[in-house]
Amino acid sequence: MKQRATTQRVFSIFKELNQIPRPSHHEERVADYLCQFAERLNLDYERDEHNCVVIRKAATPGHEAAEPIVLLNHMDMVCVGMKDPLSDPIQAYVEDGWMRARGTSLGADNGIGLSMALAILEDDSIVHGPIEVMTTTNEEDGMSGAANLSPDFIRGRKVINLDSEEYDTITTGAAGACLQFHRIPMKRVPAPAGKHRWFHIRFEGGLGGHSGVDINKGRCSAVVPAWALLAAIYNEYDFDVADLHIGEANASIASTADMTICVPSGEASEFVKEQEASMNEWLREEYGQNDPNIHCTITKCEPQETVIDRDAFETLMNCLEQTPQGVVKMSEAMKDTVETSNNVGRIVTEEDHIFVSTHTRSFIDADMEVLRKEIADVFTSQGATSEVIMSAPAWQENQHSDFLQLTSDTFQDVLGWRPRMVAMHFVLEAGFFIQKFPGIEMASIGPRIVEPHSTSERVELKTIEDIWQVVQELLKRLARR
Repeated sequence: MKQRATTQRVFSIFKELNQIPRPSHHEERVADYLCQFAERLNLDYERDEHNCVVIRKAATPGHEAAEPIVLLNHMDMVCVGMKDPLSDPIQAYVEDGWMRARGTSLGADNGIGLSMALAILEDDSIVHGPIEVMTTTNEEDGMSGAANLSPDFIRGRKVINLDSEEYDTITTGAAGACLQFHRIPMKRVPAPAGKHRWFHIRFEGGLGGHSGVDINKGRCSAVVPAWALLAAIYNEYDFDVADLHIGEANASIASTADMTICVPSGEASEFVKEQEASMNEWLREEYGQNDPNIHCTITKCEPQETVIDRDAFETLMNCLEQTPQGVVKMSEAMKDTVETSNNVGRIVTEEDHIFVSTHTRSFIDADMEVLRKEIADVFTSQGATSEVIMSAPAWQENQHSDFLQLTSDTFQDVLGWRPRMVAMHFVLEAGFFIQKFPGIEMASIGPRIVEPHSTSERVELKTIEDIWQVVQELLKRLARR
């Protein structure tokens, strides 16, 4: 598909970004890139201690008196399918009008929006008032960049957020979220002596996806069958667990699970081998329509020297049994919208503890806090520790504001249709911006991105071109007000 010249630079900048490793908490190199980008264009910029960067461009001549406009994005991405996110490249390709990546997440969330903002900085033919291109860090795993911004870091009070994945929508609200890390104390003890059989259990092929927008799509979190299988064995026989590695990212629905266990030879061993067929039958019955490719394999493996102590394992099983997974409540006010949910993102055996992450979301801040505390109490009552890593407030714009109406009118005039205005069950940094910068207004728009936070992530090329045209026209209209 041939792109118009105006978007060629958007794609080339995106390609440059995808050569720079940018998982959450490791954005130093992409922040360097942004600062060098500003220096090359002789633009003013600031970089804070959390590597957030704002680049300022003066207004097009004749529009100096216009109100400053902020173009907001984040520079990190969820790295799924990468063995080493700090060095593995992203190999993007185009197929049937969509851009995808080979075997990894693409980084269109939020790399495409950031590429648009940078292309605007380069293009002096675009009419605009004063612009601030604001790029935050760690949006995907705690939002600490936005949470720690200085109150004077940006001057504008109208924000075009290019981090939406719903092409036909102006996102005008987002759920609040709380990310918690739980650690169950664990000891490594010698593996049992005598006749035992060792097995590697793997769940794979799941769609995974975004733990907010995909949480109500009936997909299988690998946490659920992994717990069910361990519980089935535990209810029948003594066994030991050497390692657990469930899930890929704190903000994703787990699509894989790897577990290494040992059981006594004989009847227990035969029981474990039989679980593969019965588990795959259950997965087909339960998830065959919405997540048809997730499956279980159980294979013999080499013995391990150590296993985790039984108390730690039993604590994990008890905690997971009491922790909600998926939709907790649907909204009565917003049709077909999840109001409150919780996702268990990752479970990993570390050196001296079992790590569990939970991501709780709600449009009602008080309900989110109640559920967060209930989950924390489950773990702490069992002797684990719980830590709040991020707590972001819910956000809701006035859909009748002049700014949002102007944005909607621009879609109508440029593309010939009017977008929906909806609140989404994902988390945006808007809540922090509303708190820190009084009077701020935000319209969140973007191209169509499907399956973010997964190896199936893809972005529709035509919608990039359309949003690019809308943003240019919207900047022009704002400059003339």
